[in-house]
Amino acid sequence: MEFEKFHYKTKEELQDKINQLSVQLPLSENTDVLFTPKDIGPRRVANRFVIQPMEGCDGTSQGSPDELTTRRYLRFAKSGAGLIWFEAVAILREGRANPRQLYLTPQTLPDFQRLVEQVKETCLKENGYEPIIIMQATHSGRYSKPNGIPEPIIAYNNPIFEQDAPIPKECIITDDGIRRIEEQYAAATKLAQQAGFDGIDVKSCHRYLGSELLSAYERPGEYGGSFENRTRYLRNSVRRALDARSSEDFIVTSRLNIYDGFPYPYGFGVSPDGGIQPDYTEGRRLVEILHKELGMPLIDITIGNPYFNSYVNRPADAAASVPPEHPLQGVARILDASAQIQREFPELSVICSGLSYLRNYSALAAAAMVERGDAALAGFGREAFAYPEFIHDLKNTGAMAPNRCCIACGKCTELMRAGSKAGCVIRDTQAYLPLYRRDVQKLEK
Repeated sequence: MEFEKFHYKTKEELQDKINQLSVQLPLSENTDVLFTPKDIGPRRVANRFVIQPMEGCDGTSQGSPDELTTRRYLRFAKSGAGLIWFEAVAILREGRANPRQLYLTPQTLPDFQRLVEQVKETCLKENGYEPIIIMQATHSGRYSKPNGIPEPIIAYNNPIFEQDAPIPKECIITDDGIRRIEEQYAAATKLAQQAGFDGIDVKSCHRYLGSELLSAYERPGEYGGSFENRTRYLRNSVRRALDARSSEDFIVTSRLNIYDGFPYPYGFGVSPDGGIQPDYTEGRRLVEILHKELGMPLIDITIGNPYFNSYVNRPADAAASVPPEHPLQGVARILDASAQIQREFPELSVICSGLSYLRNYSALAAAAMVERGDAALAGFGREAFAYPEFIHDLKNTGAMAPNRCCIACGKCTELMRAGSKAGCVIRDTQAYLPLYRRDVQKLEK
């Protein structure tokens, strides 16, 4: 099916296209189900809405939240989301994705404490409850740019990404280097607790270091080759976090890629026999270990790589190249990935992703996923950038306003790629249109 921009004026038009494509993309008007509480281990989340970790690239050079960071999270706090998955926070300076990426250290801790406290107080005042806030702890690996220029730290050379310019071998992290990062998750967990976060995400998605190691089939040593070796970093890091927490109420979780969309031996979640069709065999096995052996009560499922095959994890109306599929096929694949895991592990709280492309119909897909038992919670990323009030509107009017929704134009990503601060250029023009004109359009001239 050829690429086609979003143009559906009614639910019926959207359903007709879904039927034409023969994809599994459920819709339900029972959006009340999204406002029911959910127990996650010993914690209770007030509703099924999750603000996904969307990085703003707007911290200070030291790694503290800055003015735009605070503005964004207070908007999220007012939104009424039961769970706010705080964006990528570096656990080592070398692993920062940009010079303004948030970085939690003893020096920046007071600034994080203030922001987390503000978010909880604001949500309590506006909505009558405090949100659960998870901190995404990251090492950017091959995408590290702590000084604004590429300083990659890779698990192995990948010709799909590197093509005719392979990254020097000395950039391949040693086993000892990996063990050093694993140990850092203990320190990160202690700091996250002190900051007031309710949990920590051992990030393992989108080809950052933890994710890349899952596909290190040809890497020698303790972190490559076998399934046990390739998952060692994630398992060890989760254990470090569990051992460091001071209370079982503190959630240890992961935003996890179970499918990369690249052929073997460069992609996780595909068959060794060839092709790029999803094969969730290893993903299920990994989730079983995280959930049943390590006691993980919550997991945030995602797929693809935003740098290389963004249509897989972030279907859009605009992209650097025309996607090879209809965007609704992409949405259906993301939702199916979450459903596959949720059905197999019904006691695990699974967050589904990829909803924002559906605009004002995204809540219908979210409701269907929760209603059918295909997800416990529904994650919204780009939509929260564009329209953080959508939860209030849905509750008060029963619908999301089409003229306020994310239009999947990709301009927030363009800002990030240009080294600027990311946000919605279309719906939040006061804050981000001047940045877009200054940092993106000047590069196009």
